[in-house]
Amino acid sequence: MKRFLHYSILFWAFLVMTTGCEVVRWKTTHDQASLEKEGFSKHKMMLREGGQLTYWEGGQGEPLLLLHGFGGTAAATWKAEMLQLSKKYYVIAPDLLWFGESYSDNTAQLSTQTNAIWQLIDKLQLNKINVAGISYGGFITYDMMLTPERINKAVIIASPGPQFNDKDLHDLVKRAGIRSPEELFVPNNGDDVKRLYDNVFINKKFIPDFIANQIYLDYFSEWKPQRTQLIQTLPNDRDRIQQYDPKKLPQALIIWGQNDQIFPLNNGIKLSQYIQSPIIVLPNTAHGITNEKPNVTADLIDNFLSSL
Repeated sequence: MKRFLHYSILFWAFLVMTTGCEVVRWKTTHDQASLEKEGFSKHKMMLREGGQLTYWEGGQGEPLLLLHGFGGTAAATWKAEMLQLSKKYYVIAPDLLWFGESYSDNTAQLSTQTNAIWQLIDKLQLNKINVAGISYGGFITYDMMLTPERINKAVIIASPGPQFNDKDLHDLVKRAGIRSPEELFVPNNGDDVKRLYDNVFINKKFIPDFIANQIYLDYFSEWKPQRTQLIQTLPNDRDRIQQYDPKKLPQALIIWGQNDQIFPLNNGIKLSQYIQSPIIVLPNTAHGITNEKPNVTADLIDNFLSSL
């Protein structure tokens, strides 16, 4: 009886672990299959400095670049918007460096990310593009806007550009109950993943431990030193991009969640005033706007790009 009980426990433990693995990877496979079904294809580009950038492309029309945030991938962040916007635009959605299968042999910092994206745009022989970026992808978007002759319109989502200071980071650390920003954005285990999601999304969702652990393994376990460096170098990047005259930036739209706990709404308002661009505030929405309100996000991007 004891031996039977022992093997039963081992069996159920194995089943739980296997199920967690299968659920997370099924979601990833399903997202990719959904994109491929609608004509998207995934590609790999070798970088000049060494490394590679993976990206999705699909649709026809004006080129629209979509940049995801920290901890995600293009498909995990933008899938619904990609499917909707590709009906009208040629959509390009890369996995940022040190996320998904992308990486670079250069130093992990914002300028390296931006340079890799420009390499992609040049490879695709695009002279001028539209771009939308959320969170860390919004910082890359702002950095790309410093080359205004190549940007038609830009959409910045839940990302303050240069309009955040050391006190804002201190307040973030205090709200999240952590010691440093990288402790939140570079999880070390499933419990850390839960804490990150609790701070990113409007409603705290119950995530079983075995699912959270598999999310950590699949999305957060690699490139941790580089991701930490991306966070730690942001203040220097902020100081660099702040030197550019905001009056010379291309036309932009800002989208923000009313309940954002990563960068509160006041950061969005300050950015709106700084670059003299309109801001649209979404009620009952936190930081993860593209996942919480995908159809609204796609509509707002389309309406802005279609306007004169």
